[in-house]
Amino acid sequence: MGSKVETNGGDGSLVSAKVPPLANPLAEKPDEIASNISYHAQYSPHFSPFKFQLQQAYYATAESVRDRLIQQWNETYLHFHKVDPKQTYYLSMEFLQGRALTNAIGNLNIQDAYADALRKFGLELEEITEQEKDAALGNGGLGRLASCFLDSMATLNLPAWGYGLRYRYGLFKQIITKEGQEEVAEDWLEKFSPWEIVRHDVLYPIRFFGQVEVNPDGSRQWIGGEVIQALAYDVPIPGYQTKNTISLRLWEAKACADDFDLFLFNDGQLESASVLHSRAQQICSVLYPGDATEGGKLLRLKQQYFLCSASLQDIISRFKERRQGPWNWSEFPTKVAVQLNDTHPTLSIPELMRLLMDVEGLGWDEAWAVTSKTVAYTNHTVLPEALEKWSQPVMWKLLPRHMEIIEEIDRRFVALISKTRLDLEDELSNMRILDNNLQKPVVRMANLCVVSSHTVNGVAQLHSDILKSELFASYVSIWPTKFQNKTNGITPRRWINFCSPELSRIITKWLKTDKWVTNLDLLTGLREFADNEDLQAEWLSAKRANKQRLAQYVLQVTGESIDPDSLFDIQVKRIHEYKRQLLNILGVIYRYKKLKEMSPEERKSTTARTVMIGGKAFATYTNAKRIVKLVDDVGSVVNSDPEVNSYLKVVFVPNYNVSVAEVLIPGSELSQHISTAGMEASGTSNMKFALNGCLIIGTLDGANVEIREEIGEENFFLFGATADEVPRLRKERENGLFKPDPRFEEAKKFIRSGVFGSYDYNPLLDSLEGNSGYGRGDYFLVGYDFPSYMDAQEKVDEAYRDKKRWLKMSILSTAGSGKFSSDRTIAQYAKEIWNIEECRVP
Repeated sequence: MGSKVETNGGDGSLVSAKVPPLANPLAEKPDEIASNISYHAQYSPHFSPFKFQLQQAYYATAESVRDRLIQQWNETYLHFHKVDPKQTYYLSMEFLQGRALTNAIGNLNIQDAYADALRKFGLELEEITEQEKDAALGNGGLGRLASCFLDSMATLNLPAWGYGLRYRYGLFKQIITKEGQEEVAEDWLEKFSPWEIVRHDVLYPIRFFGQVEVNPDGSRQWIGGEVIQALAYDVPIPGYQTKNTISLRLWEAKACADDFDLFLFNDGQLESASVLHSRAQQICSVLYPGDATEGGKLLRLKQQYFLCSASLQDIISRFKERRQGPWNWSEFPTKVAVQLNDTHPTLSIPELMRLLMDVEGLGWDEAWAVTSKTVAYTNHTVLPEALEKWSQPVMWKLLPRHMEIIEEIDRRFVALISKTRLDLEDELSNMRILDNNLQKPVVRMANLCVVSSHTVNGVAQLHSDILKSELFASYVSIWPTKFQNKTNGITPRRWINFCSPELSRIITKWLKTDKWVTNLDLLTGLREFADNEDLQAEWLSAKRANKQRLAQYVLQVTGESIDPDSLFDIQVKRIHEYKRQLLNILGVIYRYKKLKEMSPEERKSTTARTVMIGGKAFATYTNAKRIVKLVDDVGSVVNSDPEVNSYLKVVFVPNYNVSVAEVLIPGSELSQHISTAGMEASGTSNMKFALNGCLIIGTLDGANVEIREEIGEENFFLFGATADEVPRLRKERENGLFKPDPRFEEAKKFIRSGVFGSYDYNPLLDSLEGNSGYGRGDYFLVGYDFPSYMDAQEKVDEAYRDKKRWLKMSILSTAGSGKFSSDRTIAQYAKEIWNIEECRVP
């Protein structure tokens, strides 16, 4: 019998739909899917009965999709269990997943069936997907890369797992006010996430503090301190049009009922009674908690160790359950590959050693052989302040056994160098893991990774070359084959096929196949049609639809109306001085000043532009927050200036995340990747923009170098100093030899005139002044690169005026983006680092 379900019609009215609530987890036809959704609304309730408005419909729809994922997931893991292949475990402090619903039904190829099913309730799929909040488990490119990698691992049918932390409040939700950026907690788990499944049987003890006890036989045991529990939550990751569905396992920290002191509670000491519960809760509260204080540092270190210990206990447990004891530990590296995504999970190295020695009873040499054949490390930065260094006293306090192990790894490394490489004795103090500086003794995490891993990789050719020739040069002379390059990539499913359906349909039509979605190199087939007027017309109309969607979004979140006929110029990424959003806004300010000086007739011959900037500034990074404020202040003035605002608009897009990117990137025509050369390891948004036919203005930095090679240098607006010139230019600046461009001085003077409001921008502008000193001397070469940047922007204006030329460049940009698929990157990791093979579910 049909249940009467109340649904919220588009006009807010309640309409009834007779859809029988029948459980059908593997439903494929719209009628069956609708019944399964209706079943979840009635029998997996999370809300009061008889309500079926947008939010209830979203949760019921997600649970219906999840049924199918669970089935595939169970089949995948049963298959892996039977075949027992070598598996990869990808450890990352961040996974920036974005919304799961669109991605899941797209990868499962059931989006049309779900759209039809929802219409039976008077609902549109788009309004349901909009109900989902982005999972707040990451912040920047590091986390988004990890998520693209999971999508590719599943699509390539590789036996792999992701491991991360289940942050309740994420980094923060960004709100822009008159004061600039304000941070509030993310609320993605305020209700619950329908995509995660708690595994109450997967629970591991994690110890902090305490002391090391030496047993009579000389073995060592870590005892005492405080112990909390790591509980597993699994998020299914479906591959594209394959049965394989893998897992992102997220750890939640909790304390047990035994840790609650009932006596203290009844004695009125309410907070003391549950002190361990509140400490456990802190561990997974926030991504990158502020670490200016001792407490903040301890919390960050706790997070990192918590991730490493829980994941490695889980990996070892899986290895053991497949085999009868006694276990042959030399087999471990033939079944397990552990990849450290940056230095945050470095403690995996001493933790694996501890588990093998203290728990499994191996000797040092055997444990070291297993560890150093299992672990590989990806470096993501050459910025000295981002290469983690932990205080030795803090480490001894929190992880005494691990410090003993790290000391021993360091001692053995020093002995190796002293014995075999006397030529490196002068370098040794920089190469060691322990920096025993009396004022500030630290553990250098990157050095620990390099010494202990079997492979170290950079994430773009330029970056890997810099690692080998500069940052890790001394190690390269010891282990020349340890270092590799793996240029980053992005998943074409999320980053064009699902977020730009019109453009994707055109590509499929002209290539006469949709195989490009999993074989992105096929895009080169568009080159022969780049001049074709029919393709150009279709391309233009798809880009236009994306621009209109973006304009609508900007109006909705900022109240600013922007003109889809203007050039949409976008820079979205974390706000950081090396990424040089300041260079962008100074260029905009100069442009505004020139427009003000023109006659109305002269303005008509300029190229109208809408400049959009977005990204989060870290809460304690003052200069980054000043840049956000400056962009917003410039926007307030420019957008309300009637003489200029039909030729220039400036918008700060708030709370940049994956879902915002999925609207911005397809609608963009020019994107800015303008970091100081040699400072951006790779960048991945540059790849997303290029794939969507957006042209790049950029420096020869990170993956820009390879993008320019692939799409053709005539389709890339290049400017700026090169990486090898930067040290000399900094030296010249220190010696007072820099002569600023008059346009640069004019832009700064215009800000100081107060035209953009009364906020004091002097501290920000001072970073561009002087020749040396902390926070001065223009370390990121904004002044040096300004003239060539402005010249490149003039070339952009000129190219945009020639519509045919611009369209051709746009098509060629997409056509040259095949290399930048994460499928290619992951296939290379699998073959050249992990030594794992496809394990396809039959």
